[in-house]
Amino acid sequence: MSRQLARLAVLGGALMLGACADKPPVPDWQVNAFGSVQRASDAYLSGRSRVADQEWRAARSEAARTGRPDVLAKVELNRCAAQAASAEVLDCPAFEALRADVQPAELLAYADYLAGRGLTAQQVALLPEAQRKAATNVGAIAEIADPLSLLVASGAALRAGRATPETLVKAGDVASAQGWSRALLGWLSLRAERARTLGDEALEASIKRRMALVRTQGQPVQAGDMKGDGSAKNEKAPEKRP
Repeated sequence: MSRQLARLAVLGGALMLGACADKPPVPDWQVNAFGSVQRASDAYLSGRSRVADQEWRAARSEAARTGRPDVLAKVELNRCAAQAASAEVLDCPAFEALRADVQPAELLAYADYLAGRGLTAQQVALLPEAQRKAATNVGAIAEIADPLSLLVASGAALRAGRATPETLVKAGDVASAQGWSRALLGWLSLRAERARTLGDEALEASIKRRMALVRTQGQPVQAGDMKGDGSAKNEKAPEKRP
């Protein structure tokens, strides 16, 4: 598991474990939920949808043991952050169903941030530290050191309509470096669409060849397995087995 995911950067330690010797033992539900969120996020970004779904269900089950909507809301926000990091412009209905009972203002601010809504200065101050500058300055996204945080910031900017061509390139490069195939395909797809809009056929073809490489897991592609646009028939990120 990557060090970045181990820190759960998307929520700045929202489910972080306290492990000081002079404190009571960490409840087992928290340990279990933390581990499931880690594994689910990594699996989702890597295109292992079946594993991700199993781990999200496990994380929800552990969080529900507390009977606290805010704890379950943190799990749902982690899931929606993974979607944003994969360049998926999706709503977060599971969190919204909990919104009326979620009290911590930082969770509400983070949810609005992921949804691309305009934030007040007070809300920006409540965001995870890595996201604060990015919330008001899209150019600051490239300065984020943590890969997952950078992709989440890129996804939030995309949802808000603030993402630039440079944002797409940087996000794709970071996803590529981490081997997060689902996220990489998402950002490459946006770049291919932009290249097509600009009439840059050479760039579009180059990007689609990269996408085909990911989708076929590096296996040689036969002529009959290719579409006319140069991409492989399989439209989904590779599903890896545990």
